[in-house]
Amino acid sequence: MCGGRGARPQVLGTQQPRGRAADRGDAGRDGGAVTECPPVSVIVVSHGRPTLLRRALIGIGQLFYRPFELVVVADDAGLAAIADLPLAARIKTARQEVANISGARNRGVDLAGGDILAFIDDDAVPEPTWLNHLVSPLTETDCAAVTGTVLGRNGISVQWADRVVDARGRAFRAPKGDLPEGLAVKLEGTNMGIRREVLAALGGFDEGFRFYLEETDLAYRLMKAGHVTAFAQLATVHHGFAESVRRRTDRVPLSLWDIGVSSALYLRKHAPPEWVEPALEALRQEQTARLARWRSAGRLDEAEIQMLLTGLEDGIVTGRGLPLATGRAIVASPPFQPLVQAEPPPPVVLSGRWFSRTRLQRQARSSAAQGHSTSLFLLGHTVRAHSVRFTEDGVWQQSGGLFGPSRRDQARFTNWTFRGRIAQEVTRLEGIRWTASLR
Repeated sequence: MCGGRGARPQVLGTQQPRGRAADRGDAGRDGGAVTECPPVSVIVVSHGRPTLLRRALIGIGQLFYRPFELVVVADDAGLAAIADLPLAARIKTARQEVANISGARNRGVDLAGGDILAFIDDDAVPEPTWLNHLVSPLTETDCAAVTGTVLGRNGISVQWADRVVDARGRAFRAPKGDLPEGLAVKLEGTNMGIRREVLAALGGFDEGFRFYLEETDLAYRLMKAGHVTAFAQLATVHHGFAESVRRRTDRVPLSLWDIGVSSALYLRKHAPPEWVEPALEALRQEQTARLARWRSAGRLDEAEIQMLLTGLEDGIVTGRGLPLATGRAIVASPPFQPLVQAEPPPPVVLSGRWFSRTRLQRQARSSAAQGHSTSLFLLGHTVRAHSVRFTEDGVWQQSGGLFGPSRRDQARFTNWTFRGRIAQEVTRLEGIRWTASLR
């Protein structure tokens, strides 16, 4: 069955006659059952982050949806890091020789045998129900693509959700009701799905976008081609802005060249000619102000700022000169190779006091090693705000104070009993971490 263990996905949305999925209503946290189970190819590309890639794949291995296959396009370090995973022999792999996210994704598409292609980044981890919710709107014949909710570093607060993008490449919160002309549903690159046939007809990802705006360009092309894109609220991915060749762990940029290239290229493709220069000037001002904030925080000096701004200008020049691609041919669909055949085992929930963490973490690791999606709640006798992380051992660990908030809109102190607090957190995660009530 699609979800395994009775998964019943749900999608929320609003009316979108011009490229946005129609309202499917709020049928409750469990939603309506998906009656078809199209084969899905989950595609992950990675460069320079082998440890995070391994963690991402462990999380993908805990997905409830069936059937799905896993395609990985990575550098040598990434491929070596995943070679000893239990299901490594079932993963389709290809070597990424050049750091170009669009090119790597197109290579993954060539290997994919699924009717639906799902994309997630190497520094992200999906909730176990992710594919159930992501695929659900794509079972409707008028829906071509879908995106979902992305959570930030604390594992609870929303980083990105329900956004739109304009011809300048600017993303912002989606307005209520019908989308105005010229706006497209923003695909979140680390949480998106698309019909393979639709992506093939569009010519895949534009490889002029080596990094930055590549999924935004695809979203805008989908809109201009008249396709419908859905936002699936419960299709949830955790994402953490990991260190890369373009940014430090504290998110300070190491280069703005790719931003310059992609911005210039996007504007040339999608904006009226008279908008291009004002938009590029706005980009310069925005990046200058951003770097000034880092300088005020003591994280950049003037020489570093000038180097970054020079790189931005060089990138803009390069982007102006790139050819406007008409797309590339996507090869015929190869045989589908399911990552797993058996139904997923039921999820496991463990909880206890912070002082018992060593014993509970050992128990959680053992459960995850047996294939269970395992959640561990560790509470101290404090008001500390909660955070969630997916460990390298494959455990969803939530920690914080018994009396502290999980959602940041909650009171700083609530007089919970231990049992009541755990029940509240389990309820909060229904439909996301598991597909039915565990009570």
